[in-house]
Amino acid sequence: MPIITVTMVSGRSQTQIRALIEALTDAAHAAIDAPLESIRVVISEVPPTHFAAGNVTIEEKRGK
Repeated sequence: MPIITVTMVSGRSQTQIRALIEALTDAAHAAIDAPLESIRVVISEVPPTHFAAGNVTIEEKRGK
């Protein structure tokens, strides 16, 4: 049973999240021939104040 875990900054629509789940499920199915019903996708969203790269949060970067 493949488990695909995604962590991303919050702010995307439910339509976008649903499209991501579908694309990831399809990719796992195509790449490793996993049965669709066995594929799990877990999406964790974090606020832009809690996601940083190079000591700059996403919120700080957006504010520039």
